[in-house]
Amino acid sequence: MPYLEKKESEGRIAKVRKLLKEKNLDLALVYYDEFNIGNGWYLTGWCPQFESGAVLVPKTGEPILLGGPESEPFAKLDSAIKETRNFPVFMVPNEEYPNATIIDFPALFKELNGKLGSLKRVGLVGAGRMPADCYQQIVDGFKGVKLVDITGEYVELRYSKSSWEIEQISKAFKLADICYDAMEKAIRSGISEIEVAAAGEHAARSRGASGFGFGAIVGSGRRSNAVVPTASSKKLKKGELVMIGIAPKVQGYAGVVGNVLPVSGRYTHRQGECLKYLKEAFVLTKAALIPGKTGVEIDAPARAYFKKHDLSKYLVCPFVHTIGLHEAESPFFGPHSYDVLKPGMTVCIDVSFFGHPEFNGARIETGYRITARGPVPLSKKMDALFCED
Repeated sequence: MPYLEKKESEGRIAKVRKLLKEKNLDLALVYYDEFNIGNGWYLTGWCPQFESGAVLVPKTGEPILLGGPESEPFAKLDSAIKETRNFPVFMVPNEEYPNATIIDFPALFKELNGKLGSLKRVGLVGAGRMPADCYQQIVDGFKGVKLVDITGEYVELRYSKSSWEIEQISKAFKLADICYDAMEKAIRSGISEIEVAAAGEHAARSRGASGFGFGAIVGSGRRSNAVVPTASSKKLKKGELVMIGIAPKVQGYAGVVGNVLPVSGRYTHRQGECLKYLKEAFVLTKAALIPGKTGVEIDAPARAYFKKHDLSKYLVCPFVHTIGLHEAESPFFGPHSYDVLKPGMTVCIDVSFFGHPEFNGARIETGYRITARGPVPLSKKMDALFCED
């Protein structure tokens, strides 16, 4: 069953065509794969398995999915864009598909010239993420055409979320709350990190999660220093803290929760101090989520707080990022960011430090919908836990 509503897909394609008109381009070629799904998924609600691909959006006529023959039947069932073409560069290397129709970029160029007239300017999205061979084949196949990188302008189309997108993200955060409860309940001395992750993943999948924004994070003791440690066979021990995080997706959109919990069930006095640092920085950051503020301004209060408490040396990540098709996506409101916070955005406050000699690594995270009046919690449960305690 397709994840993306037809109305949403058509509205997004219309935005791309508006961009083509503004940039005087004949078409856009949007690259994506399993590791860089957002730009393609934005138009299709779909991503291939094993293979990579691109979405071709012409200034007029039907968009086309460029990919490989193994994912072609999958695309025709679940993608919002059904027209397909197969290319060797997007296929599994050395695999054979004797009944598939496979073309190359010169053949595509000839076809498009016949439909659209002489192509002169093509916009590329995600060229920096393409394999070198893929990029070179596009260059060679589109001879005489000026290739224009429009990645930045295209990604900006995804900054503000539609009401439908916010609905999916809100559902994903509700699901993250359920996953959190399941993981917290599973934590005890002697259980493995994998078992804690399994509790959260089962809670998500059994309630309809379409996937995950990242592999479940479970890091106990010193393993929490790994920043994003996926669960291992290590057993939890009394007296340790365990850092957890999970990002279930609904219709391709992510929610998230992150916290650091005591294996023994109660924080020691010093572990409580660790949480105090995180929560006070969290509250300062939430207060800075004012529409019109830049990343530099939003980041500054918690950064100053960390400096005051000699925690700056353990900082790895800034405190605010956007969430949507990826658990963390542009814009990132870090200490050198002049991106502006606007109503319609969905963001996460993600306060953390790593490599501390006593506390190891620790993170707390939840999300907010930005309105003209400020942030609205996507998880009232986690907002209360981090702000009201």
